[in-house]
Amino acid sequence: MTDLLGPAEWTAILLSLRVALVATLMALPLALWVAHLLARKRFPGRQLLNGIVHLPLVLPPVVTGYLLLVVFGQQGPVGGFLYDVFGISFAFRWTGAALAAGIMAFPLMVRAIRLGIEAVDTGLEEAAATLGASRWRVFTTVTLPLVFPGILAGAILGFAKALGEFGATITFVAAIPGQTQTVPSAIYGLLQVPGSEPAVLGLVIVSVILAMGALLVSEWLARRAAHRMAA
Repeated sequence: MTDLLGPAEWTAILLSLRVALVATLMALPLALWVAHLLARKRFPGRQLLNGIVHLPLVLPPVVTGYLLLVVFGQQGPVGGFLYDVFGISFAFRWTGAALAAGIMAFPLMVRAIRLGIEAVDTGLEEAAATLGASRWRVFTTVTLPLVFPGILAGAILGFAKALGEFGATITFVAAIPGQTQTVPSAIYGLLQVPGSEPAVLGLVIVSVILAMGALLVSEWLARRAAHRMAA
């Protein structure tokens, strides 16, 4: 493997891992809150919220990247405010890559966590409430432990999705070597260069290993959660 990959490729791999980890940690708390909202609450606009959450799954990734550029670019309403007030910029930065990857991974995380919450017996939550536990205590001591395998599975799926994100990322932050060039954009760039097949092969192998590992762990956690609920 080391013979196939050079310093630039290893930099792209490490950056991809960094982007995916930050994207997952950034999206997970919000995904948990939205998943709980969709699973347990009934309110006007619920279906609209559900549609918005899953929109990145059906939109072309390039469209999502363009919308991010419009909204979070330095001339955009949110990006301009963040840059003028706090000096924070997302466009063409690795943090922008994490933002794009987090948004693309968000629907998968919400879905996995929501399925876990819906599998929890509401009678257990009601029993805890009748014993005097507050809603927050019921959530942290009853719901959260039972949903934890689903949360972990959602986080792993989100991490895997963030690792492989390409369209939205390259549109929003481009593919600047050493700064925003992740594994997918590195593979795309190398495919344009004659004689770079060994490096492409090395990156593809790394991508397959990381993705397959994440999927296997996620599947194992899903089976464990199902067994735990059936017990």
